[in-house]
Amino acid sequence: MVRSYDVNRPVPAGLVDRIVGNGLRAPSAGFSQGWGFLVLDTPADVARFRDAVRPDDQPGNWFAANVDAPVVIVAHSNKDAYLDRYAQPAKGFTDRSDAWWPAPYWDIDTGFASLLMLLTAVDAGLGACFFGIPAGRIDAYRAAFGVPAQFAPIGAISVGYSDEPARDLSSRRKSAAETVHRGRWSQPAP
Repeated sequence: MVRSYDVNRPVPAGLVDRIVGNGLRAPSAGFSQGWGFLVLDTPADVARFRDAVRPDDQPGNWFAANVDAPVVIVAHSNKDAYLDRYAQPAKGFTDRSDAWWPAPYWDIDTGFASLLMLLTAVDAGLGACFFGIPAGRIDAYRAAFGVPAQFAPIGAISVGYSDEPARDLSSRRKSAAETVHRGRWSQPAP
């Protein structure tokens, strides 16, 4: 996750299109595709984003309020797309209830799409970072960019050419034995 970018080096438009296009190929429950992405690729739009999401009480504690990248892609989930899709006769849940969903797949699938965008950026030699938007600033963000009510921002992705020194975080990565289990939770992976 890169947090510092060369803001004087723009990301080519074709590359931004490839990043977003690969994200749109992500799997989604019932092929609902309940997502929407707002691409901010001008300095003015990125500045407006920072202003919209900057909390009054802790402006320096949020990456969203301080992000300075050539591109910011805001990921939104649309719960209604899933409820509508699964209310169709082939799916059998005509009441549009979310009570039977074991997890919010609208958010999960949007996260999958975001991950594909992150991987595409890295594959292209760019840096990228997925980050959150302060909950108390969602309404201001919506107003600043005209985001419809059915689309909930789950986070954003900054993209650009890294301006950070290389770092080795391998010593902080948890081992497979700590995170992977085989057959039973109490059985760590070899």
